[in-house]
Amino acid sequence: MVEILTEVIRNKIFMTTVSAWLIAQTVKVTLGVIRQKRFDFRWFVGTGGMPSSHAAGASCLATAIGLNQGFDSAYFALAASFALVVMFDAQGVRRAAGRQARILNRITEDIYWQGRIKDDRLRELLGHTPVEVIAGLFLGILIAILGQ
Repeated sequence: MVEILTEVIRNKIFMTTVSAWLIAQTVKVTLGVIRQKRFDFRWFVGTGGMPSSHAAGASCLATAIGLNQGFDSAYFALAASFALVVMFDAQGVRRAAGRQARILNRITEDIYWQGRIKDDRLRELLGHTPVEVIAGLFLGILIAILGQ
């Protein structure tokens, strides 16, 4: 078990990718503290916000593999394809789900105030704007380059 953990820690591409995610989440929390004048731990583990940690991690992984294995390798093609799917999902599907949650929450509030329902709110901040994804993309690429 210790050998496996040691190998994972020595995996430069994996550790750089994890670092990209952590840095993006830290930037997101810092911006949240500046804007809201308070700290909320959910910002660190939650989804949505600037920059996209999904985009940062996926683009960092693809860039690090490209730099290490070559941008013409099958590994890079796999990682870049994965990154495109992740970024599309982050700003497309999950963002649409967040909009639907916002609308359903309004409907639920209307029904609640009429005394007919008592229910928990749905999570609205699920996805990212295109700008948040692009910021995450460039952050991930930068971290991969610096990590090599």
